[in-house]
Amino acid sequence: MSRGLVSILDGNTFVVSEDNGDIDATPTIPTGLFAFDTRYLSKWRLRINDKRLGVVSVDDVQYFEARFVLVPGAPTPFLDPPFSVTRQRSIGDSFHERLTVANHEGKPIDLRICIEVGSDFADVFEIKDVGRKKGKYYTSVEPGCLRLGYQRAKFRREAVVFSTQPAHFDEGGITFDVRIGPHGEWATELYVRTLGGDGREIRDSLHGHPLPRRDRRADLSRWLADVPRLTSDSDVLAVTYRRSLVDLAALRYTPLTAHRQVGALPAAGLPWFMSIFGRDTIFTSLQALPFAPDLAATALRILALQQGVVLDDFREEEPGKILHEYRYGETTAFQEQPHSPYYGSADATPLYVILLDEYERWTGDATMVHLCERAARDA
Repeated sequence: MSRGLVSILDGNTFVVSEDNGDIDATPTIPTGLFAFDTRYLSKWRLRINDKRLGVVSVDDVQYFEARFVLVPGAPTPFLDPPFSVTRQRSIGDSFHERLTVANHEGKPIDLRICIEVGSDFADVFEIKDVGRKKGKYYTSVEPGCLRLGYQRAKFRREAVVFSTQPAHFDEGGITFDVRIGPHGEWATELYVRTLGGDGREIRDSLHGHPLPRRDRRADLSRWLADVPRLTSDSDVLAVTYRRSLVDLAALRYTPLTAHRQVGALPAAGLPWFMSIFGRDTIFTSLQALPFAPDLAATALRILALQQGVVLDDFREEEPGKILHEYRYGETTAFQEQPHSPYYGSADATPLYVILLDEYERWTGDATMVHLCERAARDA
């Protein structure tokens, strides 16, 4: 990733923005809101009174949450800004941003707050070449929301933007005309829903039925409570250990390839590899065995479910072969890429057998060995 970019993520859904919170994607700066290999927002730019804002601070609250504090103009210790803006952003079942504007003056101020909104609905494989899209874009202004869409045959993706405060929506974005009293505040909650072809949230659409919503903070707390505890007289070591566990938690990804949810496994990495990668998933699971063996258990089950069963030259599939990569985007849907899944890997198959053996050494879980015996023999 380029320096100066800020990322938050939750599984296969993530946001990459500039350090002021804006998204203004270009071929060389691939920022955006992404979900399941499609970019749902390529533009999300805040302007107040038609001007950009300067960055005071960026806080990495959690891997799924960030806070941007902004002021008009360039921040300087010698001038008091008339107002400040806080963008509290999180990612989960949808993109959420709480926008708060604080008036520092002893008199009312009138502000025009605009957010430019746009999407190219680029597949991750075509980020630098979205001009060749073969489908059609559409935009509609509906009561209380803005709908951006893209459709190619039966493949459809939509981003729906709405606000908790009254706003003017048009095809270019959202506008608020507000008056803030002396030393007062104004705030709104902004949401972007990422929808699939059947009009439901993309993860529900791909899975076929609604999935349970998670409390990210509670989920992270449970994760940290379940791993081995470290007692040390070195504060640096303790902080490093906890930071490493949180970073590992950030890579957890619940795939939608099984008939039921079976837990989380490690994805290959932000931003372009937040999906199942046989080799990367297995290596991370191996290294995490002393701390989080459940990651390996999920990886073993999911990779077995997607094990090759036929000869397919396009996807380099062979009976018994373990997948290399699985994708959900447009180019995969129309077989312009072979990633549904793709098996072009020389090492994932033997690594699967190694992971099963090491998992049993660390956990003594013979039941898992029997469950995966057929897959291991086929590998």
